[in-house]
Amino acid sequence: MSDENGTSDENAKSRETDNDITVVHVVRHGEVANPDGILYGRLPGYHLSELGRRMADRVAEHLSDRDVTHVVASPLERARETAEPIAKAHGLDLATDERLIEAENIFQGKTFGVGDGALRQPGNWKHLVNPFRPSWGEPYVDQVVRMMSALSTAKDRARGHEAVVVSHQLPIWIVRSYVERRRLWHDPRKRQCTLASLTTFTFRGDRIVSVGYTEPARDLVPAHLLAGAKPVKGKDKAFGA
Repeated sequence: MSDENGTSDENAKSRETDNDITVVHVVRHGEVANPDGILYGRLPGYHLSELGRRMADRVAEHLSDRDVTHVVASPLERARETAEPIAKAHGLDLATDERLIEAENIFQGKTFGVGDGALRQPGNWKHLVNPFRPSWGEPYVDQVVRMMSALSTAKDRARGHEAVVVSHQLPIWIVRSYVERRRLWHDPRKRQCTLASLTTFTFRGDRIVSVGYTEPARDLVPAHLLAGAKPVKGKDKAFGA
């Protein structure tokens, strides 16, 4: 029953919403076919490797018995190809969301990694002056804003159930750092966001109440790409993609 202003009904609806538990799994895409070691960023045409497709299938298997009602991916090929077997396993159409795209990077299309001499090239120095923003690409704060907005939409689409969101390492790590109240600038080698990993946000109503992390395809990930691994010359030029 409610008064003439509908106050009781509104309060009941608010309590119901506050008690809704919605889980949003944010998946990093699988390994990409990139024989030239290009930092591919937002460039089109970079697809999963054969190993990357096995990673995607492993994630789909891992989530097969979950209550997934919405699957959405970054528009980049590697993200959509990772999401496709997950959507198929649940009989869902795959949605895309531009807000989930890889972070913009001035070094896109170039090789830029351990041992390639990029840091010794004077032409690159102007892009490396401020690691806190960062000066070489999309500001961390901008990544937080778009990723939090995308997670909120996914949560609303799957309210009371589970959603799967497929994105890229840096935006995933940045939004997790924000939620867990860590500084946004960081050592890229220490990101806990390996290939085909799941960073899981649990919402109570519209509020995030916990963050989890799992690596269902860990045994398929090359050792030098695991979180905290020592950089190997010539092997991680596309690190963070």
